[in-house]
Amino acid sequence: MSLTDKAIDRIRDLIQSGELPPGAKLPPEQQLAAELGLSRNLMREAVKALVVARVLEIRRGDGTYVTSLEPELLLSSIGSAVELLRGDTLLELTEVRRLFEPVATGLAASRISAGELAEVERHLDAMRAAREDIERLTEHDAAFHRAVVAATGNATLATLLEGISSRTVRARVWRGLVDDNAAARTVAEHEAIFQALVAGDAGLAQAAALLHVSTTEQWLREHLEPSSAVPDLP
Repeated sequence: MSLTDKAIDRIRDLIQSGELPPGAKLPPEQQLAAELGLSRNLMREAVKALVVARVLEIRRGDGTYVTSLEPELLLSSIGSAVELLRGDTLLELTEVRRLFEPVATGLAASRISAGELAEVERHLDAMRAAREDIERLTEHDAAFHRAVVAATGNATLATLLEGISSRTVRARVWRGLVDDNAAARTVAEHEAIFQALVAGDAGLAQAAALLHVSTTEQWLREHLEPSSAVPDLP
């Protein structure tokens, strides 16, 4: 472990112990460095790293603060990291999506409110109207799933799934462009998910989502060569 990593851990310990709770202002750099037994250079490097990780934020002219530490903030970089993955990871990500999203959809069925259900239906209506516009259909496909997962009320789960799913959206556009039956099948599968949500049937919603995600995964396994990438889309 580098000295900078050790410095980062010292600051994290203060946050985890509650000495520096969310929203707290850090002591002046020189004071904190002395309290932790660190050089000012090490302290500065540690703070920079934690700012990048969104654990800390620098307010110009005011000081350095602990952020809200909310999942949406701390886990927001997952999508960026996923975009950099190479090799067979697209299939792995699709597999991870299959493991998480159906369970989330089942949970949403037991928790979704009337307003949240209306938001899901709005994206479903847009998908129905966009059958001939693959990119627009896929845009509302992704928004449909975001609205469903948001209805779980679990911000950590929603952020993780958003990060995992971000790279698979391009693959879904690719599928729509080369598979003539993809649009109709996709809309039908989303109709089934929506009806299960309307019924408040968690088991049926989970099964409908599993069928939908598995269909996409199977298509990719049949059409994506090992270690190849989804073609660049216009």
